[in-house]
Amino acid sequence: MELRVKRAPRIDTEITVPGDKSISHRAAIIAALSNGACTLRGFLPSDDCMHTLNALRVLGIQIEQPEPDVIIVHGKKRVLAPPKEEIDCGNSATTMRLLAGLLAGQTFESRLVGNASLSRRPMDRVIAPLRKMGADIIAEGPEQTPPLRIRGGSLRGIHYRSPIASAQVKSAVLLAGLFAKGKTTVDEPATSRSHTEVLFNYFLVRTAKDEKGSVSVFGDQVPESRDFAIPGDISSAAFWLVAAAAQPGGHLLVRNIGLNDTRTAVLGVLVRMGAQVREAIEDVDQLEPRGIVEVTGAALKGTVIQGKEVPQLIDELPVLAIAGALATGTTIIRHAHELRVKETDRVAAIAHNLRTMGAQIIEMNDGLEIHGPAPLHGARVASFGDHRIAMAFAVAGLFADGETVVQDADCVRESYPGFEAALEEFTSSKRMRTSTPVIGSLSPMRLAEE
Repeated sequence: MELRVKRAPRIDTEITVPGDKSISHRAAIIAALSNGACTLRGFLPSDDCMHTLNALRVLGIQIEQPEPDVIIVHGKKRVLAPPKEEIDCGNSATTMRLLAGLLAGQTFESRLVGNASLSRRPMDRVIAPLRKMGADIIAEGPEQTPPLRIRGGSLRGIHYRSPIASAQVKSAVLLAGLFAKGKTTVDEPATSRSHTEVLFNYFLVRTAKDEKGSVSVFGDQVPESRDFAIPGDISSAAFWLVAAAAQPGGHLLVRNIGLNDTRTAVLGVLVRMGAQVREAIEDVDQLEPRGIVEVTGAALKGTVIQGKEVPQLIDELPVLAIAGALATGTTIIRHAHELRVKETDRVAAIAHNLRTMGAQIIEMNDGLEIHGPAPLHGARVASFGDHRIAMAFAVAGLFADGETVVQDADCVRESYPGFEAALEEFTSSKRMRTSTPVIGSLSPMRLAEE
């Protein structure tokens, strides 16, 4: 599939986005461990999340799907069945790393496999702590890459000081901690997404957090079965938020969007770049806050993205690089080594595609230096098999002269099924309509440090 994009008309609209990918994975897994049936609404039926559901089915969990975004998971009180086949994680590192933590506490052997892209992703980051807890895990690929063979067993709680800030690593260790004796604690050099610990609390699993941000879970607990509504994914909304922010006078309102404070750093970056941004939390009943985000566009200026905010921006950095190319001045992205080991080397992919479209960009070991504003021109660009690269350069095409073609864009279905239709509506003059700004009625957003 190719995405064909032309310059966007004036943006003035309201949208919603599909359910949060990170929460969908985690909610399904925790529900599978619960003591009964859990209905999850707003579930993201993307390729990645469906691999998690299929994996749970292979492990003996009954899951119904009466609607594409509604699943009913029948928890079995932490009792999983030995798989009769290897477990295919597709291209989903989240599936593989979280399942590694889940399976580390089982008494049977399992084997996790993935496609060619996933088979190049590093797994030592979860193997090391799970081995310390007592699991027997072997990476069959070169340099600690998949497939993973896991022989679970009796686990002991540990205090793990992670060398990287990674929500996937933290989640794998905490899931294993449910099956471990005693308390399992994870320290990180910076705060990563908090969805696992929030969902633990929602499903009445006892956790603790200290003043330094360390997160602990206590072993031998069974989650309580509860229904849950998954909010819209702010990482998916980020593509449209950047498009509106980069168009002076553009206006976008996103409803029913997740506003977990470990996910909203993208809003702070857009504020630093000059956009008007407001957020309003409307519901916290299920612990994951949700509400409204509104953006009014402006002539953006360059900024620096680095340090502790990077782990909370790792999915948004590709489209923020597009914002940098459209902004006046220099945008610098540093300390983003993690971009090198995603679905593709995102640093190299961003640099290559932006140069193809006429931008001035310097590739660094841990990030990018982008000189704007660039008069982007339409071009044929590669997705590199990476859903966020494909969607980011579709946004770039909204600001380019001529037509932009994003090649091999089927990968967008890994995180955003329906992106093609949303893009078509977003670029259609019929979709754009005058709406009443609501900025004045929203509470000020929590600004990131500048």
